[in-house]
Amino acid sequence: MSGLNLDDFATLIERPDSGVRRDAEERRERIGPRPGSLGRLDELGEWLAAAQGAVPVKPVERARLLVFAGDHGVAGLGVSGGPASGAVELVRAALAGESSAAILARRLGAGLRVVDMSLDCDPAELPEDVTRHRVRRGSGRIDIEDALTAEEAEAAFRAGMAIADEEADSGTDLVVLGDLSVGGTTAAGTLIAALCGTDASVVTGRGGAGIDDLAWMRKCAAIRDALRRARPVLGDQLELLAASGGADLAAITGFLLQSAVRRTPVILDGVVSAACALVAQRVAFRAPDWWLAGQASGDPAQAKALDRMALNPLLDHGVTVGEGTGALLALPVVQAAAALAAELPERT
Repeated sequence: MSGLNLDDFATLIERPDSGVRRDAEERRERIGPRPGSLGRLDELGEWLAAAQGAVPVKPVERARLLVFAGDHGVAGLGVSGGPASGAVELVRAALAGESSAAILARRLGAGLRVVDMSLDCDPAELPEDVTRHRVRRGSGRIDIEDALTAEEAEAAFRAGMAIADEEADSGTDLVVLGDLSVGGTTAAGTLIAALCGTDASVVTGRGGAGIDDLAWMRKCAAIRDALRRARPVLGDQLELLAASGGADLAAITGFLLQSAVRRTPVILDGVVSAACALVAQRVAFRAPDWWLAGQASGDPAQAKALDRMALNPLLDHGVTVGEGTGALLALPVVQAAAALAAELPERT
């Protein structure tokens, strides 16, 4: 399908340093309070040490909220609580610092970056640094057509890889991953159902804005029809993203894989990032070792994807708004784990 060889990721991606993790575990035995009394914070501190390759672990000081944005043609079927082609308004709110994620990022000291991959608007309406990676205007209606052409899927995937390199090169030490879309959870549900071999009804959630029963039935039918087109291309992950994903989902997948190559840890947010992570796991089975599940959103597809990847969410507050909001809530937990692992004194 393309000149991009996804098999290379399986070779390039290594697990976080197991030797450093053992050193971190041994150090934990020598500090107070007693081992196990900090619960999951101990595990997080050791995971961070392995990811950083350093004992004691370094503080997380340059976190970035990275949000990929796009519109999905399937939203025109009334499967979402938001208007079709309405993601641009969500992006404007984020850029103005008025969205829930933007407010939390500001309070937590995390930089915010929004990347337009396929918004259905004139690119001149947004800053050039937001739109420079855009692949197309909107993604195709996945129940009856491909979301992307093969060339667009590769371009979006490569854009995600390039953004991962930019973040690593700029010194970002942890990425909080979010998405802004209308219809994106329908595409995500399709990918997860296809990869997990389940029916549409098992993965159909109510989306970020919440939908009524009639909209839920329309969404379930859209995923059912999209699955018929997804299943024949399960053997090629780029083809799968082209058929049933979208430019934003393809970019997130490329970003996750290249971030693992660059040893940049990532906190996943909701069902969209979970779906992309599941696709990425199919490409490189060690890649999930670089990710944390920030929160359980209550979406059944997210739960199925996280279970398949053996990722246990840090929080369970049922946050469905998207944009990385739920994952941002987990950031202070990760920072606390790093601080305790680094600063608690060893017993004499």
